[in-house]
Amino acid sequence: MTQFMDVHHGMAGITADQLMQAHRADLAIEKEEGVHFERAWADPASGTVYCLSEAPSAEAVQRIHERAGHKADEVHPVPISV
Repeated sequence: MTQFMDVHHGMAGITADQLMQAHRADLAIEKEEGVHFERAWADPASGTVYCLSEAPSAEAVQRIHERAGHKADEVHPVPISV
C-alpha cells in the first residue's frame, strides 16, 4: 500500500475538536475502501488541513473524504519517507 498526504483548504478557524470529529468520520468508514487514516494536522490560521493515510489509491482516499463530508483539494502519493 502507498502512503498519501491530502490537503484541505478553506478550513480557517478549525478547532482541535472539529479536526478530531472529521478524522473520526473518516475512521468510521475507511475500511470500506481499504484505507487507513494515520494522522491529521491543521493550521487554523491558514485554514489548511493535512491528512496522512495508507491506501490502495488516491481515488480511494478521496472517496472516503467525500463520503465523510470533507472532500480533499489535493491528494499526493508519498512514495519515499525517512
